[in-house]
Amino acid sequence: MRAMILAAGRGERMRPLTDHTPKPLLEVAGKTLIEHHITSLREAGVTRLVINLAHLGDQIVARLGDGSELGVEIRYSPEPAGALETGGGIKHALPLLGEDPFLVVNGDIWTDYAYDDMQIGAGRCAHLVLVDNPAHHPQGDFGLSGNCVEIATEQCLTFSGIGIYHPRLFDATSGEVFPLAPLLRAAISRGEVSGEHYAGQWQDIGTPQRLDALNRMLEG
Repeated sequence: MRAMILAAGRGERMRPLTDHTPKPLLEVAGKTLIEHHITSLREAGVTRLVINLAHLGDQIVARLGDGSELGVEIRYSPEPAGALETGGGIKHALPLLGEDPFLVVNGDIWTDYAYDDMQIGAGRCAHLVLVDNPAHHPQGDFGLSGNCVEIATEQCLTFSGIGIYHPRLFDATSGEVFPLAPLLRAAISRGEVSGEHYAGQWQDIGTPQRLDALNRMLEG
């Protein structure tokens, strides 16, 4: 399976840290966020990676190169200034991802999730990893009944930013710039999205304060 790491965002909420450094190159426990992802993927046997680029993307290329020093093969998907949002960025990279289902990871999260057994169900166009709701997102995103993701339930979980997608999820899209969430909601309403609840370590690194808190936790 191939994997894509979403790394094109501007990181407005992380300013001023991201004024001169792309968010995926911010460090957690002495290693950049994106290198944490690459290490976890490689350990699960996922070594063919695609990374999309926009804001300060040249720094990411300079840091990672072709991936050989990290034991992986990296191909890059450059985007225009302002990027293409999550859905548009993935669709733009489809020629590099192939015709089979592929894994996608948000570049601005940190987790100890292992990707070894992650798979998409037969007839499904997506599989999502859901986590407990963090303090900054108490309402959650989706419900989970067994292994079926639902739009709304009394107890919603938060989408972790980790998923497997079949290329056909993007068949009906038009235009270049669009978010991923509406595509997922439409597929969920059709019963085409499976999911799992991960109760381990996961953090959304959305602000400098959360980055500091994570580093303090790991140092402790």
